[in-house]
Amino acid sequence: MIAPLFALLLALQPPSDRDLLKLVWMSGCWTDGGTTQLIDEQWMAPGGGIMMGMTRTVQEGRTTSYEFVRIAPMLSGVLSYSVTPSGGATVTFPVKSIGDGEVVFENLARDFPQRIIYRRGAGGTLQSRIEGVSQGRPVSQDFTYKACPRR
Repeated sequence: MIAPLFALLLALQPPSDRDLLKLVWMSGCWTDGGTTQLIDEQWMAPGGGIMMGMTRTVQEGRTTSYEFVRIAPMLSGVLSYSVTPSGGATVTFPVKSIGDGEVVFENLARDFPQRIIYRRGAGGTLQSRIEGVSQGRPVSQDFTYKACPRR
């Protein structure tokens, strides 16, 4: 019953809103607790034509970086990922592709990163990958987030 209702809801939305609703699987609190750093990423569910997120990286008990992100249509109607890292200038990555459980944003005018990829991972994880060129060489970083523990 829910699947047909969701399909009807998607059909009634403008194209960029339909694409935004396809990203509901990213919603929630996610954490990647490695051995040397902890990365928390939080995504609000799509609403009002926008999806908002934030990320914080902590090493040795200190915040070393943070980002504020929004996924929303640009004036052209193309869905985009706009990120403001650690108080710096905002950078925008238009959507390159969006499918069932995966979205790719790309801005080839940048060096690193040029691409930001999110995927629904196995076992209820959220996978993220950044790709690009640094000092003339291809570089990538992968992150696997688990749902934050309930407190």
